[in-house]
Amino acid sequence: MVVAKHNPRVVVIGGGAGGLAAALDCARRGATVLLLERGPEVGGKVRQERVGGQPIDAGPTVLTMRWVFEALFADADAALAEHVALQPLTVLARHAWQDGERLDLYADREATAAAITRFASAADASGYLAFCRHTEAIYQKVQGPFIRTAQPTLATLVGSLGLRGLPGALGLDFHRTMWKALGDFFQDPRLRQLFGRYATYYGSSPFEAPATLNLIAHVEQAGVWAPAGGMAALTGAIAALARRHGAEIRCGAEVAAIEADSRVRAVRLASGERVPADAVIFAGDLAALGGGLLGPAAARAVKAPPKARRSLSAVTWCLRGRTEGWPLAYHNVLFSRDYAAEFAALMDRGALPAEPTVYVCAPDRQADPAPAGPERLFVLVNAPPRGGEGWLTAREIEACERATWRVIERCGLSMAPAEPPRVTTPDDFAARFPGSGGGLYGTATRGLLDALGRPTATTKLPGLYVAGGSVHPGAGVPMATLSGRFAAASACAGLCSTGWSLRAATAGGTSTRSATTAATG
Repeated sequence: MVVAKHNPRVVVIGGGAGGLAAALDCARRGATVLLLERGPEVGGKVRQERVGGQPIDAGPTVLTMRWVFEALFADADAALAEHVALQPLTVLARHAWQDGERLDLYADREATAAAITRFASAADASGYLAFCRHTEAIYQKVQGPFIRTAQPTLATLVGSLGLRGLPGALGLDFHRTMWKALGDFFQDPRLRQLFGRYATYYGSSPFEAPATLNLIAHVEQAGVWAPAGGMAALTGAIAALARRHGAEIRCGAEVAAIEADSRVRAVRLASGERVPADAVIFAGDLAALGGGLLGPAAARAVKAPPKARRSLSAVTWCLRGRTEGWPLAYHNVLFSRDYAAEFAALMDRGALPAEPTVYVCAPDRQADPAPAGPERLFVLVNAPPRGGEGWLTAREIEACERATWRVIERCGLSMAPAEPPRVTTPDDFAARFPGSGGGLYGTATRGLLDALGRPTATTKLPGLYVAGGSVHPGAGVPMATLSGRFAAASACAGLCSTGWSLRAATAGGTSTRSATTAATG
């Protein structure tokens, strides 16, 4: 009698975008997949708070790099558009300064150039169009050898430039800061402030981040979509698709340790349950592994990033309220008067700035430009990643709230909450995401080698793989999703190399090289 060999068991730890993508890809290839999420629901940093009975996105608020998700769904025999309703934003963001000036950025470049001409000067409008060409060129250079590649190196990145080689690499603009580079395109300091803000999308400072990260402006200009039902609709759809392909998802399941000898053998839950595993994909903050929170075997397998390199955290408020002064767009940014002082406080002193730049998301403005009653609002200011250290007292939070609302008022806007807001602090983020200290984007990027130096999917421990915003290719929902796909490809290739039979991987929107490097990593 021949006993059929069971399908390989893959355990995914963490139900954020990276973990969900990894679970889906492993399940559709025939692995038996169990995803364990310690929280009450999947999504990770894609989360919602309920205020006045209404859900409000309290993390990422829009979708970019749509191709990442279209490929994920297509490889699972589904269509993104059939599972998530996406509304494109024509106004990418509305920006306000405390002198009463406002500027909209549009999906249409020429419309933005015309607005900049009225706001600043024709020279700055020309500079903006040149900036768009420059950032698009950077994106095209790094898209294949970095974003779509599972294990990028400086050699492969330079080599991808062909005969241009190292001289061509200077076009990546890695040798100077974002702030320095922006001075080549914009005379008006407010425009440098506006485009410098994109560094915070990676949890970094524009005064330290390499100018390569200016490509984030191109990513947003190439398309921004608001999912009906919020970003949770996207992660919910990925979870549903993973279940359809056979993955089991368990929430409220906290993992206490990863067990291993010469390779991964099992995970042990805080409840005492032991789950055997042929491969484990950890999709949480890498610092949790390196810091020993999941046992010594996992700690030895990765290098814990130093606390000093943590990315920014945040203080957020979810509320329903009425606004007056000027019409909000879906995205709104209200700037501080001294950007250098703001980032000196955040990065150098590890303190909340006396005057922060304020982000306001008004999701109800997408459907109705002028809500009749209280509207949903998400307010965010950057904060240092010092969650759990005991410095953030109630008095500190109250002072931060007063400073935030002063900036809002000085920019000509007023907000009247209909009920007390739901506040989330770096302490709360640190508790939600163990090991992070509240940092929301892994490690801060202060040079090109920081980006290239992010850990990739494989670890020193056979059978253990990593995904999420703290590993390659980086922070943000699209990048974390790609990291999950790279981890799944690596895990499945590793299982096949040890005798398991799985369905062949598909490209998933990644390069042929990424599939090869994942299989050999």
